[in-house]
Order: sequence, then structure tokens, then C-alpha cells
Amino acid sequence: MRTCVLSDVGALTLTDQEKPTVGADEALVRVDRVGICGSDIHYYLNGENGGNVVDFPHVLGHEAAGTVVETGEAVTGLAADDRVAIEPGIPCGECSYCRTEGEYHLCKEMEYMSSPPVDGALTEYVAWPADLLYALPDGVSLREGALVEPLSVAMHACERGNVSEGDSVLVTGGGPIGQLVSEVAMWRGAETTILTDVVPEKLELAERRGVDYAVNVESDDPIRVVREEVNPDGVDVVLESSGAETAIRTTTEAVRRGGTVVFVGIPIDASVPTDVNGMIGEEYELKGSFRFSGTYPDAIEGIDAGALNVDDIVSFEYPLSDAQTAFDRAAEPAGVKGVVRVSDDS
Repeated sequence: MRTCVLSDVGALTLTDQEKPTVGADEALVRVDRVGICGSDIHYYLNGENGGNVVDFPHVLGHEAAGTVVETGEAVTGLAADDRVAIEPGIPCGECSYCRTEGEYHLCKEMEYMSSPPVDGALTEYVAWPADLLYALPDGVSLREGALVEPLSVAMHACERGNVSEGDSVLVTGGGPIGQLVSEVAMWRGAETTILTDVVPEKLELAERRGVDYAVNVESDDPIRVVREEVNPDGVDVVLESSGAETAIRTTTEAVRRGGTVVFVGIPIDASVPTDVNGMIGEEYELKGSFRFSGTYPDAIEGIDAGALNVDDIVSFEYPLSDAQTAFDRAAEPAGVKGVVRVSDDS
């Protein structure tokens, strides 16, 4: 099978690898679409991400969907030709987090697709546990199926922030996660959404997708917009999706007393605002949001119902043979989401 490997920093190479065999509880999936995540870009540009270091060669990509071609002998509920979204994290199933409802994503032994040493999905075939494969309705495309993963990140972040009907929400960062976080916030009933970024194209996309205020922080002050245009007391929820230090510093100033700040963007080198007196006096909550758990069925249902739009965050798509071009474009600031088309017949 054709496989695209990260052979060195900034270098993707097409190779031939042996097709994987299927275990009893696994299915073999012919990969169709793979989204390019920010973590993939970090690995591509730096050879590491968040302390995880690549041992070259390595296969990237964990936002994936495809078609089942074979199932293991113990698999039920899936069959050849089923179109599926792949949940990329394999929890150990034994630890206290795995045994607690809604916490398996915190498993310390999680094997996550494309996170070293686990190879990713930029390859023609993947053998994966069948209980982490979710059938796609006819109305959900395989490209949309690949984007269930970042949508799930956004859904978990909004759940951590308890975004509710009537809330005012500030989303910092207009990349794929920020775009989807604002989408989910509106889906959950947020009355007012503000999205900030420095890239005009991302702000224009956010406006088209329905946010109330798209603020370019290079020319306007987001705190002014919050206090003067939305609520002088601040917003109910801030969802920090950029990982940028300047955005992180604005979060506690933008949130109202008793509100919630959720950090979902991964910073390269930044610290959380820690004004303890402010936290005591204002009683705002600071939370982290890491990956997701149990979100795939709701995400797929939301896409199928037309309530959640993931497809229009895609800026470009390239075939597997041109994955290097796709990654180079994804590393540029103007694009939101790049997708690699793995299967020639799709």
C-alpha cells in the first residue's frame, strides 16, 4: 500500500508498505480523507509537538474517514463497504479514567493515531479497533467524516465551558478549532458570539459562518468590543482556541464575574493568567479542554441533520501524491483547514 511518511523535518515521502493484518476485534479501513491538524504541522515543521518527538520515518494524520474492506472474526455491527469515521484514540480500558464515564480521553496509556510512536492515517489502509469506527449516514460525506475529530474537540470544549442558551461567548483564534468552537457554541444556543484573529480571511469566514462580531485584534481591541458592544460586565464564556500568548492574556479580562474560561488551543510557550486575587474576587473558573470522549455519535448526527457545518472550513484538498504541497499550504496563516485525499477513486 502507498504510505506518506514524514522522513525528516519538512520532508514527506511516498513509500510502499505492507498492508496491515486485521485482529479479531479490528476492521481494515481503506482511508479516503485525512484532515491536517495543527499538531501535524508542528511535527512536520519541528519534528516534535508538546514534548512528543518523532522517530523518523513516521506517519502523520489522525483526522480520518474511509471505507471498511474487511472485519475481524469477533466484529459485529460493521461490514465491508461501510463508510466510517475513525476515532483516533485507543484507551487502555483498564485504568480509573477508562472506568469512569466520560473520562477515557484522560487515559495516561492512550495510544493516539499519529502521536509518536503510533503511526497515523496518511496511508491507504489502517487496521483499527471496530468499536472506534462510526458508520456514516448517506448524507455525510467521507470528507465530513474526517472532520468529526476536530468537531469533537470543539464539542468537548463547549461542554467544558457549559455553553448554554442565551450565553455570550468569546472565541479567540479563527483556525479550524476556533471556527468549529464558535459553530458548536451557536448550536448550543449562544446568543452572542465573538471571534478574534489577525488573519482577514479567517475573520471573513467566521462572519460567513454566523458569528456576531469578527474582530481583527491588530486593528481593534477585543475587550472594547466585549465591554461596549456585548456586555459591560464581560462575556459568560471565553474559549481560547489559538494558543497565542496575547490571546491567553485577554481571557480573564474578557470574562464576567462568575464566568468560565476554557483553554483548548495548545500554546508553544505561554502561561495561564494566575491573578489569584482576581480569581477569588471575580469567581471565574479556569478550565482546560483535552481532546474528547463519547462525542462522535452526536457530531455525526449534527452534521447529518445540517445543524453543524464542517465542510466549509476546508480551504484546499490535495491527493496523497501531493501531500507535501498540502502541508506547506497548511503551514501558511491564511488557510483554515487542509485535507489530503488518499484514495484515488474518491
